[in-house]
Amino acid sequence: MDPFYAEALIEAKKAYDQQEVPVGCVVVKDGKILGRGHNQMEGMKDPSCHAEVLAIKEATTQMDSWRLQGTTLYVTLEPCLMCAALIKKAKIRTVIIGAIEPREGAFGSAVSINDLPPYYHHVDCQFLYDPQSETLLKNFFKELRRND
Repeated sequence: MDPFYAEALIEAKKAYDQQEVPVGCVVVKDGKILGRGHNQMEGMKDPSCHAEVLAIKEATTQMDSWRLQGTTLYVTLEPCLMCAALIKKAKIRTVIIGAIEPREGAFGSAVSINDLPPYYHHVDCQFLYDPQSETLLKNFFKELRRND
């Protein structure tokens, strides 16, 4: 397993332990993690506190720029349209995705961010179809339904 994707999984497990949807993310450049995040919507009471948003904010602080050119984002679940638009706006080069999100995924599952304007920046993406991420998500929602 890619060590940076393993770090994204660690972030997802933090979210799981905090009873958040278990999604984790890291932003990497030149072999160094610049930003990390996990879902914190419930804890922060903020619908924008997705793992990707938090990791990107941290990375922009580290790079002292909103332009994250030459970076790779590793995330355990396919980003939603909000996060995909932010990824594209930040000029992130590549996204490595653990699991598909058929209902809201914006890298080809429900919609593709690259099919939407602006067209001058294309984000390359790779799906890993990671069983660990899928299992973490399935277990989370199973427990959530059991507790309702």
